[in-house]
Amino acid sequence: MAEKIVSPGVFTRENDLSFLPQGVGEIGAAIVGPTVKGPVGIPTQVTSYAQYVEVFGNTFKDGNDYYQYLTSHTAEQYLQNGGPLTVVRIAGDGFSHATSSVATSSATPTADGTAFKLHTLSDGAILNSYSTETTNNLLPSGSKDNLRWEVTGKDNGTGTFNLLIRRGDDTSISKTVLESWSNLSLDPNSTNYIAKVIGDQKFEVRGTASDPYLQLSGSYSNKSQYVRVEVSKLTVDYLDENGNVRVGDASASLPANSSGSFGGGADGTKVASAKYYENITSGNSQGYNLSNGTNTSGGASYIQALQLLQNQDEYDINMILVPGANQKDHSAIVDKAIKVCEARGDAFAVVDPVPYGSSITQVTDEAADYNSSYAAMYWPWVQIPDNQLSKLAWVPASTVLPGVLAFNDRVSHEWYAPAGLNRGGIDVAVRAERKLTHTNRDTLYLGRVNPLATFPGQGVCVWGQKTLQKKPSALDRVNVRRLLINLKKFIASTSRFLVFENNTNETRNRFLSTVVPYMERVQENNGLFAFKVVMDATNNTPDIIDRNIMKGDIFIQPAKAAEFIVVDFNVMPTGATFGE
Repeated sequence: MAEKIVSPGVFTRENDLSFLPQGVGEIGAAIVGPTVKGPVGIPTQVTSYAQYVEVFGNTFKDGNDYYQYLTSHTAEQYLQNGGPLTVVRIAGDGFSHATSSVATSSATPTADGTAFKLHTLSDGAILNSYSTETTNNLLPSGSKDNLRWEVTGKDNGTGTFNLLIRRGDDTSISKTVLESWSNLSLDPNSTNYIAKVIGDQKFEVRGTASDPYLQLSGSYSNKSQYVRVEVSKLTVDYLDENGNVRVGDASASLPANSSGSFGGGADGTKVASAKYYENITSGNSQGYNLSNGTNTSGGASYIQALQLLQNQDEYDINMILVPGANQKDHSAIVDKAIKVCEARGDAFAVVDPVPYGSSITQVTDEAADYNSSYAAMYWPWVQIPDNQLSKLAWVPASTVLPGVLAFNDRVSHEWYAPAGLNRGGIDVAVRAERKLTHTNRDTLYLGRVNPLATFPGQGVCVWGQKTLQKKPSALDRVNVRRLLINLKKFIASTSRFLVFENNTNETRNRFLSTVVPYMERVQENNGLFAFKVVMDATNNTPDIIDRNIMKGDIFIQPAKAAEFIVVDFNVMPTGATFGE
């Protein structure tokens, strides 16, 4: 209804333009690769390295030596300055989690005498702690990465019991209790029903190789960080209204005061005699065959994981990493990672061109296979200290670059070049595989590979920021592509609230009132030289409106990094004067 003003006066009105959120939540990277433990194929977010170690582990023994997967090194570097991190663990076909059956007080109530089963949330053989206890109830197969359980305090009068989840390598005199659950019940109508308190849900990857999706089963969300429950015997309405045991024999269904361990976990198909670090080959990258995207010993798992990450609605990420895969030996994996970033349009891939020990010609030849502004390659490999194992390890550039990009974003913004002595230093690097000359760096940069240079007194440093785009344009630079990713993510997240709103001036103004101030802040922080946002009747014509489209046009002039500093020294004759 139009406002009617008759007599003179002062009239105030309100226009609520605050409905849209004023920013985008914290967005992090995604990493795909093998880990010591953790759920296989299920994208899982962690926000700190300590949490990463808790969920996915770090060190492990293979043969007579200890190692870390490149996934762990990459996560450690990235989470020092950035976060959150979405991790997708890969494994060969045939992997499984570990299980343990908790016996009833009597074998009568169920055929197998099981009160309930505990299933580990992690997958793999390392979860198997099942073995005969020795002195102080030590499990010879127990480790820091697996589990054991203990039932205590069984009370027939209330139908309750306690459950401890313990670390696999603890003892009876020195227990390491990871979780403690009290007054649990097998009565589904009780508030402390075990499945309700601990959780019974699990994710499984379903669908086809080209269109996988996650399917959730179970009724109660998992509150335990380690296990889920499968109840075998219910004690329905254990107590009557007077608080008495309704059916005397029901107490036989309760678990006995006892302890147990887990078994049945499997790693799936792997390659014998795993090769790590600088020894990685085409058919053996940390025990997995990544030579194509269909190998049952790892390659197919990578492709499936990357395909899941293509879902923008489910996974809000801005970078994808596949350390351990390189273009020369594992082109199907690298190609898929880049294509996922291109399909999303809001993520950037940092990938490796070659294995350890390659020549500059091989490096540039591999980079020549691509033409994309959504990816960048860096070289050479670098040696870094393994802080957990107290030794040095050779790792590809994609292992340390996420830490550089995260540092760049923390001290400045995504639209600053993650390179140079101010923001491109790789402090963790002991040395590079090769000290590049100026000529070497020129060759690599012309080939669209960003050199990791070594300078006396400065150490190893990122000395380039080219994307893999062949055509010269603003988008052939990493900082400009990442600027666009930042802007697209902000605008996409805020515009989502306008979908299904009427295409009117009021709705368009709500868009402008959020987007324009954000663009101004980017400009103030040196991300843009200039910009213009148009969303009005000029681009929302009757034809556009009739097609149920609300159209906006954003014009930007991205700021450019000074990669080449040219200073002319002009030698003047004696007596020459210099103007102000």
